[in-house]
Amino acid sequence: MYLHALIYKTINDPIMKRFFVSLLCLLIVAPCWAQKEGFSYRFYGFVRGDVFYNSRANLAPVDGCFYVYPLDIAEDANGEDLNATPNGSFYSFTTRLGLDMTGPMLGKAKSSAKIETDFGGFSSSVTMLRIRQAYVALDWEKSQLLVGQTWHPLSGLMPDVLNLSSGAPFNPFNRSPMLRFQQKMNKVKLTAATIWQLQYTSAGPAGSSQDYIKKSCLPELYLGADYASRNWLAGIGGHLISLTPRTASTYGESIYKVSERVTGLTAVAHLKYTNGPVAFAAKTMVGSMTDHSVMLGGYGVHAIDAKTGEQEYTPFRHSTSWVNFTYGTKWKAGLFGGYAKNLGTTESLVDASPLYGKGLDIDQLFMVNPSISYNAGPWRIGAEYCLATAYYGTVEAKSGKVRDTHSVTNHRLLGLLVYSF
Repeated sequence: MYLHALIYKTINDPIMKRFFVSLLCLLIVAPCWAQKEGFSYRFYGFVRGDVFYNSRANLAPVDGCFYVYPLDIAEDANGEDLNATPNGSFYSFTTRLGLDMTGPMLGKAKSSAKIETDFGGFSSSVTMLRIRQAYVALDWEKSQLLVGQTWHPLSGLMPDVLNLSSGAPFNPFNRSPMLRFQQKMNKVKLTAATIWQLQYTSAGPAGSSQDYIKKSCLPELYLGADYASRNWLAGIGGHLISLTPRTASTYGESIYKVSERVTGLTAVAHLKYTNGPVAFAAKTMVGSMTDHSVMLGGYGVHAIDAKTGEQEYTPFRHSTSWVNFTYGTKWKAGLFGGYAKNLGTTESLVDASPLYGKGLDIDQLFMVNPSISYNAGPWRIGAEYCLATAYYGTVEAKSGKVRDTHSVTNHRLLGLLVYSF
């Protein structure tokens, strides 16, 4: 009782009240005083809500918000399609928060950093923060060195659409750890990057994992060039990915150490034109093993050693293109169209199973997205309709091409509300 009375008397004493208030202010303000000089900060982000409806089941991670393509027919005992079931929901976990920082000079280089996060994670939980971007950069007059996680160079030019997938699976969607160097030469910018995997990973014998590129000991490599003028942007690029699917083989009743590798090459070209409220953009790619960027792609087994079970692999090749047109500022109308085609494998397959990748039994994939949005200050309200048709079939072992196809179509409606800050 004495202790309670002493505490009550202490906190109600005017002098002690001023002391505690001053101490609280010091605890709040002290970190600001302790911050090193030469730094500045800018918070940004948005609160976003997505409501959507699909006419059938789809490949759509992030609880259906990240739409990719419709799933194939899955018949029950009566021949009914189990995937022909509508679905829809409303979410706000793609709400985003970012922090841009500028720091003191390092020699003649300006230093900066970025941290960006949201709740659209890569697990069953969409209530936990995840890293979107986290990097430091050094900028000289005509060059930049970036170290950390940011957008994959193949993502590059992205279409202006309302859907969270931002053009996937026709445009690469990937943020990865990398070392990236850019050099400006008048209107041309050269980009060279070495890229590792973290959240967006390649498929393989043990499922989707970053282990294949870790064991490869060779990061993804990218080299590209972009030309920019007042109204035009044009670019080309080349990409290499090399994976080690396995280091051990269980063959018969024995385990053998094996040395396996599969390598894929990709070429990309993009173009964009802007003039006031008018914008047109397009991109085309021909390549392989880009499934880690939420695209169609992967590889299969070409040969098996009869003694150890060591496997040789062959990548699937895909041609992918998209076009995007938008008009307006306050009221903006948009139209997006995407097309992907399976070109087969570079060598024959031992069998059409197992295959490692995404959508390898799809011969062709079409998508058309008209949209309309109202933009006023921090507000954006929009609606988008998506028509997607995938042609599924049987993978031919001799060529890797898909034969005897049938079409599957999904109709998707999306409503969007964004408040940016």
